[in-house]
Amino acid sequence: MRSLVLAFVFSVLLVYVSCKEELDLTDSDFSTRIQEHETVLVMFYAPWCGHCKKLKPEYTKAASLLVGNDPPITLAKVDCTEAGKETCNKHSVSGYPTLKIFRNGEMWKEYNGPREAHGIVKYMRSQVEPASKELTSVEDLKAFISKDEHAVIGFFAKETGLKGVFLKLADKLKEKYRFAHTSNSKVLEEQKASDHIIIFRAPHLKNKFEEPTVTYSGKDNDAEVMAWISSNLHGLVGHRTRENQDEFKAPYVIAYYAVDYVKNPKGSNYWRNRILKVAQNFKDDFTFAISAKDDFQHELNEYGLDFVPTDKPVILARSKDSKKYILKEEFSVETFEDFLQKLKDGELEPYLKSEPIPDDNSGPVITAVAKNFDDVVINNGKDTLVEFYAPWCGHCKKLAPVFDELGEKLKDEDVAIVKMDATANDVPSTYDVRGFPTLFWLPKDSKSSPVRYDGGREVDDFVKYIAKHATNELKGFDRKGTAKAAKEEL
Repeated sequence: MRSLVLAFVFSVLLVYVSCKEELDLTDSDFSTRIQEHETVLVMFYAPWCGHCKKLKPEYTKAASLLVGNDPPITLAKVDCTEAGKETCNKHSVSGYPTLKIFRNGEMWKEYNGPREAHGIVKYMRSQVEPASKELTSVEDLKAFISKDEHAVIGFFAKETGLKGVFLKLADKLKEKYRFAHTSNSKVLEEQKASDHIIIFRAPHLKNKFEEPTVTYSGKDNDAEVMAWISSNLHGLVGHRTRENQDEFKAPYVIAYYAVDYVKNPKGSNYWRNRILKVAQNFKDDFTFAISAKDDFQHELNEYGLDFVPTDKPVILARSKDSKKYILKEEFSVETFEDFLQKLKDGELEPYLKSEPIPDDNSGPVITAVAKNFDDVVINNGKDTLVEFYAPWCGHCKKLAPVFDELGEKLKDEDVAIVKMDATANDVPSTYDVRGFPTLFWLPKDSKSSPVRYDGGREVDDFVKYIAKHATNELKGFDRKGTAKAAKEEL
């Protein structure tokens, strides 16, 4: 009995040790320990860094998911503020977190993949595994398609043009999708395939509304095969995650609820099946997906939803021209179907995130909100300089008094100086705002083509730019931005 207990304890210790794949390295052991592992992803971080704090739990989870991977992949961390300063300097770490991949003890390449657990795992596996795994038995095939991930598999009895296209695509897309191929006669017989590419959708997403596999029947053309994979991989209602969100294109309809295929697969599929039941009648009109509401709270916020009081799905949609729509009634099969029909027929009012229109907008700098944007920017009949800002942005705060002075200088000109809080209002899709402040110049006769302003941020810089680009010469400044009164005195 005692020997059995000892054996159990020993096995638990072995599991714990094997799971401790996330290494904490310092200057004293980095060079030696990094050489003990064939492939290592290293996170160089600072304890006070907000982005590092956000990444750490995802990084730890990724390390646990990679335990036992073949070939092995190890994850490690280095604290650049304490015992790892020299190592960080040696590897030119200038910001946090910085991630680098090491092979056989040497720095191999920068890590440019996702920053969440499953994305890290998929990206790292794509770096060490063949682009397409060769399946040499029926058992290999069953094992490959049994994982809760989609699989794209080529079945080739001989060398063909389609096989060449397949292998080329696998190498190109290996960081996004799982590929395998086979020429084994028993596998080909099992699948009744000889020159085919088949998508095997993830088994946990199997449902009665669509087939679990899709077979390619097009030409030996890489663009055509790529388009086929993109449009068929996720099925009628895909599981949209932070890792694959870019694969779902508008017009789309997303159902947000407590999607969790690890802790609650039955509950996740309970609601998904109801989405599927309705979506099958609109599959040619919209892209459908389900998403975990906790992972996409920022998207719910964009639709004015700071808190979701129900366990039922919240339905949000986005049109091809980026307009937003909300199912306002409580979700049911009937309300969902009615929503989709009205959305298809153009009978719904889009949701617009907007601050109230200011009661007084007569100052030298005009305030734009989503509800009055067309009036004060597009249809104002003036050349316009518009700034998109965030209230918390330090550079924006520094620019505010400069903008006020600029507005005062040009208050009698045929030019509008406008500002808009891009965090509290929907920004029209024409304006690519990715940081703050972002500024655009709009000549009054061509408002459909805003020009990004990348010049200086002082008053004179703005005056010179506007004077040069104004549709009509300014009353108070010549084309070089020199004040006319000052010029006359000379």
